Amino acid sequence: GDIRDHELVETLLRERDISTLVHFAAESHVDRSITGPDVFIDTNVLGTNALLKAARAVWLDSGSGREHRFHHISTDEVYGSLGMDDPAFTETSPFQPNSPYAASKAASDHLVRAYHHTFGLQTTTTNCSNNYGPYHYPEKLIPLFILNALAGKPLPIYGDGLNVRDWLHVEDHCRGIELTLSRGKAGETYNIGGGAELPNMAVIDHICREVDLVFSEM
Repeated sequence: GDIRDHELVETLLRERDISTLVHFAAESHVDRSITGPDVFIDTNVLGTNALLKAARAVWLDSGSGREHRFHHISTDEVYGSLGMDDPAFTETSPFQPNSPYAASKAASDHLVRAYHHTFGLQTTTTNCSNNYGPYHYPEKLIPLFILNALAGKPLPIYGDGLNVRDWLHVEDHCRGIELTLSRGKAGETYNIGGGAELPNMAVIDHICREVDLVFSEM
């Protein structure tokens, strides 16, 4: 199905007796958001709103009064970019999105907050740093650069390559989400980071060294 399909989501929540919804689905590629922002607004903003409407209809408007949780997965890119000497983002950092992707996620974060404060929906949000790990979609930096290096293709560097990002393994991210669901307070936002802040060029240089090392040992 499609997260924008409000009726389908509402039907699934009712028929499957679902009380916890974890919203992972999003368009998330910065470069693609620059060349075609419409789909990011469509999925990340309108899709999130459709899920929130369905959750409200089933968990609140029907009057069941049951315990529930709507958990929203977001990104630290809503806070903007870090300089080399800047401190890490916190949950109180101001929103300063710098791409259509980040702006669409910031908008969805605000929607989740509004549904909690306006309607009483029991929500939590986590803003995570760059994920990496098995089965990473190949448009993302680490798998893209590995595949391009192996194939002898150019390595497309965004800007000057000095944007600093924190890298988080996907399994650590999932543990953080599980902890938020079990111990997080409704209405709160939690940042999940990996404690590995690096400029993109440092990550790229490391990938190139590792690829060179593999071929030098063959």
